[in-house]
Amino acid sequence: MSLGPCEIFEVGPRDGLQNEAREIPVSEKVALVDKLSGAGFVRIECASFVSPKWVPQMAGSGEVLAGIDRREGVRYAALTPNMRGYEDALAAGADEVAIFASASEGFSRKNINATIAESIERFAPILEDARHRDMPVRGYISCVVECPYDGAVAPASVASLADKLFAMGCYEISLGDTIGAGTPDSIARMLLAVRDAVPVGRLAGHYHDTNGRAMANIDTSLSLGVRVFDAAVGGLGGCPYAPGAKGNVATEAVNAHLLALGYETGIDQAVVEEAADLARSMR
Repeated sequence: MSLGPCEIFEVGPRDGLQNEAREIPVSEKVALVDKLSGAGFVRIECASFVSPKWVPQMAGSGEVLAGIDRREGVRYAALTPNMRGYEDALAAGADEVAIFASASEGFSRKNINATIAESIERFAPILEDARHRDMPVRGYISCVVECPYDGAVAPASVASLADKLFAMGCYEISLGDTIGAGTPDSIARMLLAVRDAVPVGRLAGHYHDTNGRAMANIDTSLSLGVRVFDAAVGGLGGCPYAPGAKGNVATEAVNAHLLALGYETGIDQAVVEEAADLARSMR
């Protein structure tokens, strides 16, 4: 018996590749996105308009968006840290954009050189302009359980930030266990707090598998009503500003797990496995 739909938001071409040591040519990034486009994803994050000085692997994001074979029914997303990045994403033809904030002050300063309050101010003009264009904006929250600089993060802090981003116009809030420190108990406590601020249907889980607990955290999230999960094909990536973050949960493993539980993902496992092989060959 089917348990209903679950969506995997594929972040491999962005979050997966940004931490790789080898400089990856645009042509290889395009090939990976094109392979993923045929797997059945509704949303694929494949670009990041951050300064190449800070995240060199994301150089050429505009060329990636120009070079991919766009499939009907697939939205191609780009990460935008500020108004300049947002404008570049618009010019490149991104179908949706994402902004990213942190639930901890230490990580916020390290990651975007701003306090949490300053980051919210920075995102306000993006959300205002996007509203007039009907451009979907997704909100990422990093360090929803623990921060590599500040330690444990209070669930109330995550809920407060999620509430602000949702009120500003983010259509979905992705909750990131950035260093993979989350356990089923800590993820549950965090989600119970956030669910009081943002409808659970507008939440997504973004769980790194650094400590081998991502699948258990997904199961806990399913039990609390979450039905969208971020994953990176081939298990690539991490965050260059979070020591120990390497290890996004692998899309092919998440898809197989959800299918085995009885959820419908719409993802072709065989095509995802091919994409995973391609992604791993790019290391």
